[in-house]
Amino acid sequence: MKIPIDLKTGEVSVESKKEVIVGIDLGTTNSLIAYMNEGNPVTIKSGQGKNAIVPSVIYFNETGGVEVGEVAKSRLLTDSDRTIFSVKRLMGRSYEDVSHLSQMLGYDIIDDKTSPMVKIRVANRFFTPVELSAEILKALKREAEEFLDCPVEKAVITVPAYFNDAQRQATRDAGRLAGLDVLRIVNEPTAASLAYGIGLDRDQHMNIAVYDLGGGTFDISILRLEDGIFDVLSTHGDTTLGGDDFDRCIMNHWLGQLNDKMGNVSTTPGMAQELRLMAESAKKHLSYHAAYEGRINGHPVAITRSEFEELIWPLVQRTVESCQLAIKDSGLKISEIGKVILVGGSTRIPYIKEVLKSLFGLEPDDSMDPDEVVALGAAVQADILAGNRKDILLLDVTPLSLGIETVGGLMDVIIPRNTKVPHRAGRSYTTSVDGQKNLRVSVFQGERDLVADNRKLGEFTLKNIPPMPAGLPKIEVHFVLDADGILTVKASELRSGTVTSVEIRSAYGISEEEMALMLLDSIRHAEEDLRMRALLESKNEANNVILSTERFIQQNSVHLSADEMERLQELKVQLAKASTEDSRDAIESAMKELNDYSSPIAHKMLDININEALKGQKI
Repeated sequence: MKIPIDLKTGEVSVESKKEVIVGIDLGTTNSLIAYMNEGNPVTIKSGQGKNAIVPSVIYFNETGGVEVGEVAKSRLLTDSDRTIFSVKRLMGRSYEDVSHLSQMLGYDIIDDKTSPMVKIRVANRFFTPVELSAEILKALKREAEEFLDCPVEKAVITVPAYFNDAQRQATRDAGRLAGLDVLRIVNEPTAASLAYGIGLDRDQHMNIAVYDLGGGTFDISILRLEDGIFDVLSTHGDTTLGGDDFDRCIMNHWLGQLNDKMGNVSTTPGMAQELRLMAESAKKHLSYHAAYEGRINGHPVAITRSEFEELIWPLVQRTVESCQLAIKDSGLKISEIGKVILVGGSTRIPYIKEVLKSLFGLEPDDSMDPDEVVALGAAVQADILAGNRKDILLLDVTPLSLGIETVGGLMDVIIPRNTKVPHRAGRSYTTSVDGQKNLRVSVFQGERDLVADNRKLGEFTLKNIPPMPAGLPKIEVHFVLDADGILTVKASELRSGTVTSVEIRSAYGISEEEMALMLLDSIRHAEEDLRMRALLESKNEANNVILSTERFIQQNSVHLSADEMERLQELKVQLAKASTEDSRDAIESAMKELNDYSSPIAHKMLDININEALKGQKI
């Protein structure tokens, strides 16, 4: 017997409305939410009943309040340093991965080499992409609840097919932080195919190319549909190529025009945003007209469709090369592709349709709104998960996440819940103490961020690691989950070849009632858990920075000036003090101050050490 539980209060409901599971397209430029209405997927309109699309833009006012969507987008010109956009490009990525984007973003992204994830600074507050994406999801959730007049607590969220484990986990965490039980992370091309009705007929067999060109990302996926199951044969793309880059082509074109008339024009952040927004308007205008004219700071700018096509040709050509590589990797011939589906607002550009028709020899299908198609497909997938489509096969999945304990008692998920089985996944780790010879691997099951709140499945010790400085050993932990729910965990130190493994047979050994309570707990405590995880991660980073600073001072004491030594010690003590408190922002600020001061000194020391090493050498 199934008992309805109110996820907000934990109370047993006497009456329960039919459960609504929504589909969400969490996009780089825009996001949408959709649901099934009498068997058909439809997008949810805004409070004014106008547009289903919510710009993926977040604005923080001076009192700490948050605005999302059109209101936030309107602040891009006036408060660019407090207005965050294109956060999807930062999901699950380090500063090193995205540093090349820092010039195009109007806000400050933080270079913290010890952190696995880039951070964004707004005034004196620090945010992760997960927290910012959660704000967008919260706004979508509110819109849906207002429109449907019922609680919305379960969702399917889409991601690009090439998103790695870290990016998928970051998306899942954002959903949890927004108060959503994320039932499935679905590939965007699969969702788009479902929206077109492809795959709903179990007898249908087809090879499909999904060309997805959004605001900030591009990917091409080749899918094989057989017996109601989508198989991603290959995927290719570019996480830093999209409509934003077409806008930048127009911006640079106009800056050239302004420079010709006025000399070297220096752009302020406000003018750069004005240029960007006008370039976006021009791009859309050129899809239906031969030319565009406008004014920037009173100065006329113009562009024709042919000029625009010439400017974007190298970028479009990159997408063509990706298509060719994806087809080659799929093992298919172009003639074996039965359908080409267009996804993403940038596919409205006529030139792109012409290029694709020439490449595939097929008229691309854009009969559905390319902005809405992924969200609509996610709603179809949600409908299947709700059990309303008995004819569609869903492969068995893991009911709860599986992971290991890391420093600070944190749960590091290796196999997220709802992952199809059988499944194999691995992650790399290292030691945190100099000369560490043994490493205990503790395996947990659950959805909370601290292992203390999850269920322990077992543990074992990887012994005889050669003594090395902390951070040098390369330890890989692999989870192999077979179709019977038997989990094998293996840890190996790559430099020495040391290997240990354990078999855990009770990966599913938990009652439905216990599982429901664990999921309920994870939703109730999502915000608290994410806050605690962020604090513990910041403390771990701070400890690593303190140790690195001590080593740096010790190794370079001969070359450091007295002032440099004193200031480094002072900043190190300041960081150590901050790390004893429970303010993540204070820790991040102290860490940034130490990193900012030490970076140029580190470069100088590196030059000195290289020069000394090369003395007397001939190159």
